[in-house]
Amino acid sequence: MKKAKKTILGVHVAQRTQHTAKVQKILSDYGCSIRTRIGLHEAGDGFCSPNGLILLEVVSKAPALAAALSKVPGVSVQKMVFEE
Repeated sequence: MKKAKKTILGVHVAQRTQHTAKVQKILSDYGCSIRTRIGLHEAGDGFCSPNGLILLEVVSKAPALAAALSKVPGVSVQKMVFEE
């Protein structure tokens, strides 16, 4: 029996306000391959971090999605794979 795999992509976006449109377009293009999306950034009273982290649970096309995101300036991607 084939083991199920969970693939998580961690996407770090530097200067997120400058790259939001490009990143969002790519995420929309691969929307049917993304099961879960969580966005994280530091925020507080009068402060909002220029950098952000997006966690994606990907069900297909992880290599293509990671490659597309990595082409955006200021974006880096790391992958984790969990076998069940």
